[in-house]
Amino acid sequence: MTTEFSRRRAWLMTGGATGLALAFALGGSAHAQATASNAAKDDTKVEEIVVTGIRKGIEGAITLKKSSSSIVEAVSAEDIGKLPDVSIAESIARLPGLTAQRLDGRAQVISIRGLAPDFTTALLNGREQVSTGDNRGVEFDQYPSELLSAVVVYKTPDAGLIGQGLAGTADMRTVRPLAFGKRALAVGARYEWNDIGALNAGTKAHGNRVSISYIDQFMDGKLGVALGFAHMESPYQAERFNSWGYPTDASGKNLVIGGAKPYVQSSMLKRDGVMATVEFAPTDRFTSTLDGFYSKFKNHQIQRGVELPLVWGGVPLTNATASNGVVTSGAFNGVKGVVRNDGNNRDATIKSLGWNNQFKAGDGWTLTSDLSWSKVDRTDMVLESYSGTGRSGAGATDNMTFNVNGDGETIFKSTLNYADPNTIKLTSPQGWGGDIISGGQDGYLNQPHIVDELKAARFAVTRALDDGLSSVEAGFNYSERTKDLVNDEWFLRAKGSPASVAIPSSAILGSTSLAFVGLGNVISYDPFALVKSGAYDLVRNPNADVLVKSWGVEEKVAVGYLKANIDAELGGVPVTGNFGFQLVHTDQSSTALGASGTGTGVIQTKLSGGKKYLDFLPSMNLQFRLPNEQSLRFAVARTLARPRMDQMRASTNFGYDPSKSSSTNINFSPWSGSGGNPALQPWRANAYDVSYEKYFGRQAYVSLAAFYKDLKTYVYDQSVIYDFTGFPTGGNPAPVLRQGLLTTPQNGKGGSLKGVEFAASMPFALLTPVLDGFGVQFSASYTKSSIQPNPGDPSQPIPGLSKTVANLTGYYEKNGFSFRVSDRYRSKFLGEVTGFGNGRNYRQVKGESVVDSQIGYTFSDGPMNGLSLLVQVNNLTNEPFVTYQNNDPRQVIDYQTYGRTYLVGLNYKF
Repeated sequence: MTTEFSRRRAWLMTGGATGLALAFALGGSAHAQATASNAAKDDTKVEEIVVTGIRKGIEGAITLKKSSSSIVEAVSAEDIGKLPDVSIAESIARLPGLTAQRLDGRAQVISIRGLAPDFTTALLNGREQVSTGDNRGVEFDQYPSELLSAVVVYKTPDAGLIGQGLAGTADMRTVRPLAFGKRALAVGARYEWNDIGALNAGTKAHGNRVSISYIDQFMDGKLGVALGFAHMESPYQAERFNSWGYPTDASGKNLVIGGAKPYVQSSMLKRDGVMATVEFAPTDRFTSTLDGFYSKFKNHQIQRGVELPLVWGGVPLTNATASNGVVTSGAFNGVKGVVRNDGNNRDATIKSLGWNNQFKAGDGWTLTSDLSWSKVDRTDMVLESYSGTGRSGAGATDNMTFNVNGDGETIFKSTLNYADPNTIKLTSPQGWGGDIISGGQDGYLNQPHIVDELKAARFAVTRALDDGLSSVEAGFNYSERTKDLVNDEWFLRAKGSPASVAIPSSAILGSTSLAFVGLGNVISYDPFALVKSGAYDLVRNPNADVLVKSWGVEEKVAVGYLKANIDAELGGVPVTGNFGFQLVHTDQSSTALGASGTGTGVIQTKLSGGKKYLDFLPSMNLQFRLPNEQSLRFAVARTLARPRMDQMRASTNFGYDPSKSSSTNINFSPWSGSGGNPALQPWRANAYDVSYEKYFGRQAYVSLAAFYKDLKTYVYDQSVIYDFTGFPTGGNPAPVLRQGLLTTPQNGKGGSLKGVEFAASMPFALLTPVLDGFGVQFSASYTKSSIQPNPGDPSQPIPGLSKTVANLTGYYEKNGFSFRVSDRYRSKFLGEVTGFGNGRNYRQVKGESVVDSQIGYTFSDGPMNGLSLLVQVNNLTNEPFVTYQNNDPRQVIDYQTYGRTYLVGLNYKF
């Protein structure tokens, strides 16, 4: 194999692999096809050989980065159906200047250059995609890594990139069967488990992944087909300590835990994904490509624990000791705990279609059309079920001691048996919701439903030129996007209430251990089975704050663009790149409810609003190709990111005070409220980039980049004067004043975001033959922001910003054997987490370092030729996810551990 690798390396160093790598990796959009066409000009035809494994993925990514006219980062597949990680998000998060936030232990959403996921646009084969989330940030775990051949992240846009984001644009690409040029069939299977086992009674700790990919050509290479299917059943576990917060003790000097909700979580994520591409090229002048993608995503999650109202539950603190301003041990006597058996179910479907046609009309003219459609349909079922020793004011209480360990977790010692079905019954131990249901609610059900649909049509004409400009492209793109959220919420009342009700034996699954926080076992039952069986009465929550959670947002966006591609010389230095502009017209609107009051006193009215605006977005990318495979890049652009859709909602939770009906002073207006802003305009920024890159053939590179983003606006919650004319008064006297103060998102002062990035990818064989097979990839970035997202708290950073991000991967590959270990680090940041009532909260997240590893062997001859075996370990060091409040690491809110996930499997390529 050493001789073969030497031949491959020699061939790659000549530059002949560019076309092969691009043919495998590039997607079918007009933008991607143009990039491939530009890169192909430098190809040299030599003998074709095959590069596989880790090196192929690295070399393919380097080829994409080097050949692009923009500043990009890329991940390329090692082989058909084999991206380097089990998740697209994890692969992307290893790129320079990028990072991921973990959700339940897995990477899900991406931050580029310190900006939150809302500032990034996700594309599939160059086409903008809808999101399963409540807003715009795409949840990348919806896309099976086995069905993608590459992901290209544009850090700088060009005029032909539709759907460009302010932070960046991630383009996920599937294989082009005609460019691939040969038949291939690959299958893969993996078995998966977590080392902390199934934490909850009635759940599983083992899963599996299966995939198959097929590529072929027919009709003498005029018809190409690519098909892929990926199935996943992935279990994941978590031990989660959660604190309510930290008031001061009776002395007023020390912080003490106000309440806690420790629990264990077990989940099973099931996903079936299908990809299909049909490519038809009956002549050299015409190509038609049809892409389809489908993903069915189900996530079943169970959470069991005991919620403990302590200081904030009126329980006295005794025998306290304190250290460094925090009570570290003590006792609480008379605790009325709430046993929680909760569940979250998510059922989401993604459908995406794209049809691209390209016709070369002759004399340098090319006509392109692209039609696309994508849709998400998602339903969540967020279920809470309460039990305990009796209703508020009745039943046994717990006497417990506690101490705070070195990680900030509070460890308890309990005297009450929370696993005894004769003691623990369906009830409302704290009387929560007593204003709606007499005696208090016995649970709660939140069932939001999202439909997100995007239709787009693009038309472009390109004219090939010479004498400095290689081509000029003009185009038009029109898209319509609608996103509707319908939110339904119910109180649960056990049949037999107000008495506490015995848990039906048919629903009891045993007990679940909370030993990780010292609480012993807790009774475990199936809350979904109880709801389905009719054990609860469902009482709809009629309050105004629930009604205003439903909304609809529509966007109609028309983009006209002009782009010129550069191929010239300046002082003997080859210069490539592009310049141009987009003219973007946006027509946005929203419909929702305005509501006020609680219970039977709720009043409501229909609301609507919107805004039309025009943006001019110029851009320029220049690449100076210096001797010895060096490049110097410069880029400047005007970019935008549209607001979060929940910020654009028309809904308003308002209040009317009839005692102030005669007031004419705006500061004593009878009207007040909070809500969204359908007239909200985008974040806009001027971006400047410079990058130096040094390449060593197709195997290695070193780069140093700097960027500066001048955000002209930012979105803040502000109190503004609002006209409440037409809002109902609930039968109360009409006011003199129709204006009042409304807290709503508004466009305000921006700020700067700047940073530096370093990246290197190096096989050690380039340094010395002794280290042939070894290599390393490393990147580090430092980002700083002057933006103050909360004007009232200058210390609060912008969401998603880690000042320091670093990634290190060491690998070895030779004679069929391969090994890789990767470390993904990010410093502390402000993250978005799920809060009370499934709402959105921002928490400071502690810095973390996530280590993954993989070992494998590939057979290159004999009867098992084409077979590869692998073992993967994710979260090798069991890195916790920790959040805290008030910028004080002592005030831990969440401390979550997920264990290590192991995968063993095989891939076989025919």
